Amino acid sequence: MTYHTPVRDMVFTLNHMAGFTALEKSGAYEDLNRELVEAVLGECAKLADDVFAPLNRQGDVIGAALEKGEVTTPPGFANAYQAYVEGGWNSLAFPTEYGGQGLPQSLALSVFDAFCGGCLGLSMGFSLTTGAVKALLAHGSPQQKEIFLPKLVSGEWTGTMNLTEPQAGSDLSDMRTKAEPIGDGRYKISGNKIFISYGEHDMAENICHLVLARLPDAPEGTRGISMFLVPKFHVGADGVLGERNDITCTGIEHKMGQHGSPTCSLSFGDKGECIGTLIGKPHEGLKNMFVMMNAARIDVGMQSVSVAERALQMALQWAGERQQGRSFGVKTGPQIAIIGHPDVRRMLYLMKANTMASRGLCYATMVAWDLAHVAEDEAARKAAKEREELLTPLAKAWSSDRANETTSLGVQIHGGMGFVEETGAAQNMRDVRICAIYEGTNGIQAIDLVGRKLGMGKGKLVYDFLDDIRANASALKSANKQNLQMMAAAILSAADEVEKTTKWMVEAMGQNPEDGLAGASAYQEQLGDLAGGHFLAKGALAAAQQIDQGADDYLQSNIAIADFYTRTCLGRVQSLSSAITAGSEALPQIKPEFFIG
Repeated sequence: MTYHTPVRDMVFTLNHMAGFTALEKSGAYEDLNRELVEAVLGECAKLADDVFAPLNRQGDVIGAALEKGEVTTPPGFANAYQAYVEGGWNSLAFPTEYGGQGLPQSLALSVFDAFCGGCLGLSMGFSLTTGAVKALLAHGSPQQKEIFLPKLVSGEWTGTMNLTEPQAGSDLSDMRTKAEPIGDGRYKISGNKIFISYGEHDMAENICHLVLARLPDAPEGTRGISMFLVPKFHVGADGVLGERNDITCTGIEHKMGQHGSPTCSLSFGDKGECIGTLIGKPHEGLKNMFVMMNAARIDVGMQSVSVAERALQMALQWAGERQQGRSFGVKTGPQIAIIGHPDVRRMLYLMKANTMASRGLCYATMVAWDLAHVAEDEAARKAAKEREELLTPLAKAWSSDRANETTSLGVQIHGGMGFVEETGAAQNMRDVRICAIYEGTNGIQAIDLVGRKLGMGKGKLVYDFLDDIRANASALKSANKQNLQMMAAAILSAADEVEKTTKWMVEAMGQNPEDGLAGASAYQEQLGDLAGGHFLAKGALAAAQQIDQGADDYLQSNIAIADFYTRTCLGRVQSLSSAITAGSEALPQIKPEFFIG
């Protein structure tokens, strides 16, 4: 299959679903306009389609390899990464003072969308680098910024995020990695980390590890965690690389998917000579790391969309070529392509709706991130920050859940051939499965949503979002088109249901959190379902307004997908309410032996 970056979908989503035009009008980006956006995405699509995409299959088959502590990425990965660096793609949205181009992060996210669709295993290599840059911009010392940021911004050096340890997964309170002060502002780091994406590789000359560790006087629990910058090779004050640091790659994980991306186990300080420097203040490492973590969560949502897009393209091509069966009631004659069967079209429609809705959600989250930094006044920046806070767990969790559904549908459309590796449909399903797990499982995202985000103003963040959703529905009703009015009615009904469950959840989390937590994942799915319909409907309204100026099959297709979603998917909103409000009584403590009869 030949992968094609969906540039038109990406531009349409930015402009008509995610609110990107607000950034163009903000005045914060001097040269930002629609022509520049289309040019940037058109150029990155060439690299994604022509260089990255051909590596996707062989990256899966060959995978990364470890020998004597050195990791070799699959053939072609290093050269493709150099082309990415030389093209300036890593620096797109970072400050010009460190070699960046000063464009919006939401534009950079759409570029990341393109590269992940081309080859996710390779794109993982620079996902965490951009997060490391954001963490250092927020909390790094002037010297750290001066020495490390130019190389990280360009992508010449890569970054990692080191949290997980063998005994401490999502719960970091039991972290044991230590940091002992030497006395000259540096620290000796000792400990072991696991599940470190691109913790060792052959694509860049240096790797900058952001490591969570405990100081000798650290209080217990997560309040006693600090963050350190620990490079693979020591770096002098002049930026010149020195000797190798005392960091050893002890293994790479044999994963279900993403075989080309080396997920490493790292040992720090086996010889007692691993040196790092403190990032930010002591004991504030977890707070500092969340700058990187939240960036990674949006990236994971985007990865999910990109793989779903690849699965959709593969399924669509297969459905158009595979001859099987005849139209219902026809007994003889030639077989038809399976896309002619209503149930196959249903699956393709659902794949497309999932993908477009999730893309709108992820792009809108990053547009909110941008506006939180560049909007004209404090009130606008605060509102944008609140919207980013609310949408981040949805972008990560809902998008990855929908991608798991979408890639599974891709296998289903391929039939028996989807279950064998030769078609590549199974790879999409394997590659995306981790997205519901890493950077905080989707259950953790649900806890964050009901435990923290709803707690900000007793549901204010959701109620503000519902106001926007209802305003969009009112615009749909005013369009005087029957299909748009039907969408509006479905969205308004769903919004009313979400308002009811939000009130219930806010009260439950205040009185008996166990009741709220029992329904947290169902609430997250319900809110995500509504958000997906909202963003698709925004696109449908924009498409209808443009169609009034001249017919366009592409614009009609966006209306058709939104119409399909609101007719067939938004009904889940009502059906989820009982699961949300069932409370902890629905989950009694059953003895483990009784789970098996």
